[in-house]
Amino acid sequence: MNLADFLLSGYGSASTSPAPINRMMAAFTEDFRQDTDINLGVGYVNERTIPRELILEAMRAVLSHPAKYKLALNYGGSRGSQNLIDSIKNFHIENAIGGLTQEIIAKNEIIIGPNGATSLLEGIAHVLQPGIVITSDPMYYIYCDFLQRQGFDVLAVPEDENGIRTGLLRDKISGLGSRKNEIAFFYVVTINNPTSTILSNERRAELVQIVTELSHTECRKIPLIFDIAYENLVHDPAVPPLESGLLYDEQGLVYEIGTLSKILAPALRIGYMIGPNSPFLNAMIQKTSDVGFSAPLITQEIASYLLDHHVQRQIERVNHGYREKAREVKKCIDEQLGAVVSACSGGKAGFYYYLTLDGIQTTEGSAFFKYLSRTTGDVAVDGPATNKNPRVNYVPGQFCCHPQGDLVERGKRQLRVSYGFEELGRIRDAIGFMGDAVNYARR
Repeated sequence: MNLADFLLSGYGSASTSPAPINRMMAAFTEDFRQDTDINLGVGYVNERTIPRELILEAMRAVLSHPAKYKLALNYGGSRGSQNLIDSIKNFHIENAIGGLTQEIIAKNEIIIGPNGATSLLEGIAHVLQPGIVITSDPMYYIYCDFLQRQGFDVLAVPEDENGIRTGLLRDKISGLGSRKNEIAFFYVVTINNPTSTILSNERRAELVQIVTELSHTECRKIPLIFDIAYENLVHDPAVPPLESGLLYDEQGLVYEIGTLSKILAPALRIGYMIGPNSPFLNAMIQKTSDVGFSAPLITQEIASYLLDHHVQRQIERVNHGYREKAREVKKCIDEQLGAVVSACSGGKAGFYYYLTLDGIQTTEGSAFFKYLSRTTGDVAVDGPATNKNPRVNYVPGQFCCHPQGDLVERGKRQLRVSYGFEELGRIRDAIGFMGDAVNYARR
């Protein structure tokens, strides 16, 4: 007798096949050859930015001072280490992060996620009722794909050089008609992934205003989630100081999700959320408890020590490195691809450039993609089966633009290039291969 398979939830059924970007990345990394293939798709930080010696110092200090760092090798709590929470507060106040003052910080709560910022984003999708999520286009494809598998509808609003277009946002909200009551929350990455477009202060204020007006219209609070993951990586000195959305919030609608992964180390798994005390925040704390408490206490205490003793120098060092790489990579893009690049964003913060090519498709299966993945079938291009020529991985724009949004056709000519992980020489090689791929695609 053949048994029917396990009964899966809607999310489980939708997750039985990997998301397209995950499938593509898995196919590339499965047989990735160190020092041969080049990964410009992965969003890893550069290994040289990770302060190994400082982390070792911090671990020794934490384990040597049990009176301050209590039970550091035991279970933590669902809110997070109080030492780390206090360090994050002081970090924001002393460095005027987002313009936050002691008064504003005191009015809000900070909680630590169980496994980085992504775990907090996942928690939001569990504790809020499914409905419509409004975000930017191009969108943070990893989270938006998860939201859709979780049963949410994603409404993506195109951005310009200042971030999500608030005039168009108002039009799209109006266009929902009676479906406005299905809006679950707004989610905006302030330095967008994939485009690295910086959300201007004016747009931040206007977003808070729009969500406040909508909340009054719907007679319920609608959360506005700002993902500030890359805000400590603004390395262009010409960018004016960025302001926190909390500065404009009078109704308790704004929450910010931050991370220490980009400035310290991803493996510490420190993500945090700042926002007003509310049933929503309490539900997030319970969600963290349900999955095994916040991040490992030892890594929280290490992060606390680093914030208290070394963070400013570390941020300066990290941003100096990315600033130099951004300049050199842009030069290389201009030299190797300039004639075919019709638009380019990024290079001021974070570690991505987002390119739009003129007349060249970048989709999975395109000639450009096949050349760089060495799957053209032409041995002269691909190399022998047992020793393929160097492959280059990137994130195609087709995965970044919402499939029912306004940018579908444009997304087919776009790609995200990371200058974070690989060293500069290998990035130069990869962009040279991209130039060759353009010539191949034009045949």
